[in-house]
Amino acid sequence: MAVAQRRLSVGLGLAGLACALLGGCLLLVGPLIIRHQVIKNVRIDPSSISFQMWKDIPVPFYLMVYFFEVLNPKQVLRGEKPVLSQRGPYVYREYRFKTNITFYDNDTVSYLEYRHLFFQPDLSNGTEDEYIVVPNIMMMGAAVMMENKPGFMKFLLSGALASLKQEAFMNRTVGELMWGYDDPLVDAINLIFPGMLPFKGKFGLFMDFNNSNSGLFTVNTGMKNISQVHMVDSWNGLKMVNYWRSNQCNMINGTAGEMWPPFLSPTFLDFYSPDACRSLRLVYEQSGEFKGVPTYRFVAPKTLFANGTDYPPNEGFCPCMQSGILNVSTCRLNAPMFISHPHFYNADPSLVNAVEGLRPNKDQHGLFLDLHPMTGIPMNCSIKLQLNLYIKRVSGITQTGKIKPVVLPLLWFAESGSIEGSVLKQFYTNLVLLPSVLEYLQYTLLGLSAPLIISAAVLMAMRKGSVTESSDTQSKATPSSETTPLLCDSPSQDSPEA
Repeated sequence: MAVAQRRLSVGLGLAGLACALLGGCLLLVGPLIIRHQVIKNVRIDPSSISFQMWKDIPVPFYLMVYFFEVLNPKQVLRGEKPVLSQRGPYVYREYRFKTNITFYDNDTVSYLEYRHLFFQPDLSNGTEDEYIVVPNIMMMGAAVMMENKPGFMKFLLSGALASLKQEAFMNRTVGELMWGYDDPLVDAINLIFPGMLPFKGKFGLFMDFNNSNSGLFTVNTGMKNISQVHMVDSWNGLKMVNYWRSNQCNMINGTAGEMWPPFLSPTFLDFYSPDACRSLRLVYEQSGEFKGVPTYRFVAPKTLFANGTDYPPNEGFCPCMQSGILNVSTCRLNAPMFISHPHFYNADPSLVNAVEGLRPNKDQHGLFLDLHPMTGIPMNCSIKLQLNLYIKRVSGITQTGKIKPVVLPLLWFAESGSIEGSVLKQFYTNLVLLPSVLEYLQYTLLGLSAPLIISAAVLMAMRKGSVTESSDTQSKATPSSETTPLLCDSPSQDSPEA
């Protein structure tokens, strides 16, 4: 019995020590293993798990477009406040893929990314054949651009507009506004003012968005320094753009807006947007989960489109108007175009009050990015921007009537996508489930080691106590006396004599 007890205590002790040793090793080595796997699989390398995801984005992206219809165009020409009605969404499935992928010796790779859009009538609230009343973008834009030109030039333009029967507002289909319509005004402007427009014939708001690329990006592969993976080295061969008035505003910062370096801190994200012609910074808002995957949510700060008065670092993006809109005329052919958040969310209230029909709120109009902090891969995102046209009465151009100066919303769009299906399952298994199992295993082993070692110690203590008690019992037994007779004789009785 004692031998079995001794063997049991020794076995429990060894098992406890083994659990403690293995758990301690996993505690020290486990994070290094996970970090190594993450680094190996998020860098831009044909052998990495994320390479194919980076090359041909498997995430279903959707472009949702909302137009603002002007309900009172005649009244606006008389100087009244525009009344708007939101139309849509008109939804397009967006496919992205990269071509011309070229790796270089300096740890960079260049590529062109193309976008193809396909209309989704079952997801849309309307068709591309629907008509919408909007400002005559080419005419009103040209009028504002000519405001400070000599009178005879404005007279020529006004005469050309009259001969072409151009008016301040037009009724066009969604398809025409998106992908282009034949506009004789384009050829007239090219004839009167050669070089003003870089295109001929057709004009459409998304003509350059479909079946086209966003420029030649050269980004870091992360092969030598994982903290630089996806960071933009140059765009169209430029280290800086020249659209703005300060070096800080012209800087190309961050990534191309698809993935970020791993091991993110809850601070901020930078990325360069060719559509906005500048680098954008999003700030950390909160931690959360997307279908079981831990995420950091990043959103646009109120200072993103603030003017130079409210936020001095943005002075380089001026000339500015109210806070909440960005003047992009310098990268949009000098046309009076502005971008903002939808419905002028987070903008100066005067912009909202200048028109009727806008109802800004965070849930519908705030942009966000949900990233997995360990890998820097977006799980869920929705980038939302609004396109606006500055219109006003221009003396000498009669077609502008008595229009009061106003930044008029034309449309807003949301590019949204989230990881799902087999991609999400693989991601969850490899980068969430397995690391979690490894983490739980190390703490389970450490947790088991304590009771096993304690049980072994208790058994050994009990065995020692048993041995001691047995020895004490034997020592208390009474020994035999030398004076005690071993046999007692019975008393003899005399027999009577016969």
